[in-house]
Amino acid sequence: MALSLSKALRDEQQTVAFGATLAAALQTLDLQSLVVFLHGDLGAGKTTLTRGFVQAMGHNGNVKSPTYTLVEPYELPPWHIYHFDLYRLADPEELEYMGIRDYFLQKSCCFVEWSEKGAGLLPPEDLIIDLSYNGHERLINVTANTSVGELILKQLT
Repeated sequence: MALSLSKALRDEQQTVAFGATLAAALQTLDLQSLVVFLHGDLGAGKTTLTRGFVQAMGHNGNVKSPTYTLVEPYELPPWHIYHFDLYRLADPEELEYMGIRDYFLQKSCCFVEWSEKGAGLLPPEDLIIDLSYNGHERLINVTANTSVGELILKQLT
């Protein structure tokens, strides 16, 4: 059975804080890379969670949704953080044209929204994060899909 964690996030600040907690877990481990697939309806908090992660890794500027650009890069040595939003992708082959394989290298953290649109071309995800509505709150469910994901999830619990 896959290792998982579920909890309620009361507001935007808790969603950002969870992203920061994820970044702290990554920094305590000697990992080479991380791939996170983010699932949830529009507005569920996928970009908000990513913002918390990116800012906790040292980025001081804005963290915006890459809906129109497909990817937003953040160079935070020694890490390369990439936030993908594949919502507008018409065909997974478009990822080949943008050099998708070049993003998933050592010392890279890749957060992918709407990963199903890139099926067959994306590497396996270490963590699957599902965000859903529960009234005014959000529910987050994090599932480890690899040994790297399990290491991180153990740091979160």
